[in-house]
Amino acid sequence: MSAYGIRRILDVPYETAIEKITAALKEQGFGVLTEIDMKATLKKKLDVDVDQYVILGACNPHLAYTALQKEQEIGLLLPCNVIVYAHEGKSVVSILDPEVMMGVTDNDALKSIAGQAREKLEAALNMI
Repeated sequence: MSAYGIRRILDVPYETAIEKITAALKEQGFGVLTEIDMKATLKKKLDVDVDQYVILGACNPHLAYTALQKEQEIGLLLPCNVIVYAHEGKSVVSILDPEVMMGVTDNDALKSIAGQAREKLEAALNMI
């Protein structure tokens, strides 16, 4: 675990890890709004080869709406980023800690929302 995220290492192929975390996020009320294939993007833009790596932009509409009611600029910190990458024959799934992100706002009204988001994201991570 990094200082700003939570993660899990899976002994499954990369594609399976993406499927598993996407399904688990859905179970917790999150949808995946964006998917950035870093391997393909970096190959296309810089002609460099990197391992498989995807950034998923996950959003729980209820929590996002509640946060938006507390602070108009909160969209700068949304959606919750989830990364999946291949590493040494395994797959790593890491999720940005919403409590860390909301900490930059100095808005106490967002703390409980961030806590709820973290609980749901941890639950999703524990499901895979």
